[in-house]
Amino acid sequence: MTKIISPSLLSADFGNLKAACEMINASEAEWLHIDVMDGVFVPNISFGFPVMEAVKKYCTKPLDVHLMIVHPEKYVKRFAEAGAKILTFHYETVENPLEMIDLIKAEGIKVGITINPDVPVSLLEPYIDKVDLVLLMTVFAGYGGQKFIEDSYFRIDELKEMIVRKNAHCVIEVDGGVNMQNASKLFEHGVNVLVAGSAVFNTANPLETIHNMLKT
Repeated sequence: MTKIISPSLLSADFGNLKAACEMINASEAEWLHIDVMDGVFVPNISFGFPVMEAVKKYCTKPLDVHLMIVHPEKYVKRFAEAGAKILTFHYETVENPLEMIDLIKAEGIKVGITINPDVPVSLLEPYIDKVDLVLLMTVFAGYGGQKFIEDSYFRIDELKEMIVRKNAHCVIEVDGGVNMQNASKLFEHGVNVLVAGSAVFNTANPLETIHNMLKT
């Protein structure tokens, strides 16, 4: 089974993003997760294109970009040009998810779809055989450092059953409250990609933490 750690840049030291990128490059993390927030769909504001372009210069790992913005369809090309290798949008932010999926695929990058914890997993069924990745939020999008929502395991199981039943090939990613205490259980439930922010960047040895998460 694919097991990937995608550390969230949101928890890095913004005063030294180059060092954060170099740590990721040296680590066993396969992706770098970038949360893009607009202050409209979610209350906070985070990275824009200049920061992404700077990160792209230093990071050799694929940029796993999670859009928490309204009207994401307007910015697909810009994010692809800024270095996104995976572009994930919220189901809640578009009128026609299939159009958004096609827009992202047209840029030659991987496409992901995501939902907040209060959105039924069943709504994703028409799309899971058309995307590369499904991101289940295990906290509500827009804030770092939230506690993992324990009911998420049932949602993961429901999604996994749906993927198997439809013979889809997308990977499952989770984001929110991921740490050393739940990493093993998440992998056991069929999650492929763990987004970890403070659990990586706030430890004394992030390289070792990433290694240990993968070996749980």
